[in-house]
Formats: sequence, C-alpha cells, structure tokens
Amino acid sequence: MLSSKGEGFRAFWTERHLCTLTTIRPDGTPHVVPVGVTLDVETATARVITSGDSHKVRQILAAGSAPAAVCQVDGRRWSTLEGRAVVRQEPEVVEDAERRYAARYRTPRPNPRRVVIEIAVTRVLGTV
Repeated sequence: MLSSKGEGFRAFWTERHLCTLTTIRPDGTPHVVPVGVTLDVETATARVITSGDSHKVRQILAAGSAPAAVCQVDGRRWSTLEGRAVVRQEPEVVEDAERRYAARYRTPRPNPRRVVIEIAVTRVLGTV
C-alpha cells in the first residue's frame, strides 16, 4: 500500500519533521501531542518511542489497541497516517525503534521505561 506512494512520499517521511500523534480519550475527544515518528514503508508501520507511563500509552493499553493518527506538515506538504495502535515493550522492538528514531532525528536520551507505539497504517492522506 505505502510502497505505491512514490519517492516523494518516502522522502517526506525520512526528512526531519516534528509530528503529532492523535489518540482518542475514553470520552471520545482527541488527545493530540507532538512526537517524533518513523515510518517503515515496506511493512506500513509507523513507530513512536515514548515513556511507558505516558497518557497516550495508558489510553492504548486500556483499549488493547486503539485508533490513532500521526501527521506532519511542512508548508504546503503534509501527510497523515491512520491506523490501529498497539504498545510494544519487548527489548528488541524498543531497540529497533530507537535505531530508526536516531536515523531520522537524533539518538534518543536513555529511558529505562521506554516503549514503542506501533501503528499499523491503513489509510494515508496528504499532498506529498
């Protein structure tokens, strides 16, 4: 699905951009926070590294999996990835996500409570 989006799309998701992650609170209102996101185009998986005690993680864990969206904007170019989010805590998954984050942004600071929010991307919107 994502591999057919072209090189411009792939490049946009490797450039250094601040993104937003949107999850849904139990009352149905959106919870939107700034995050760094990495995208594996081949597996259609977006990843966010974060602390395991964050509000966004608690929301997803409470639901088991939850709808989520990540979005980035650069002038007139923008892209939103929608899908279902799960929380992954396995050390090898966290280490892989940290490597991906370091390649796009910078080496993340140490955090022994770090987890990964994985979003299985099912819909793509944007102008890239």
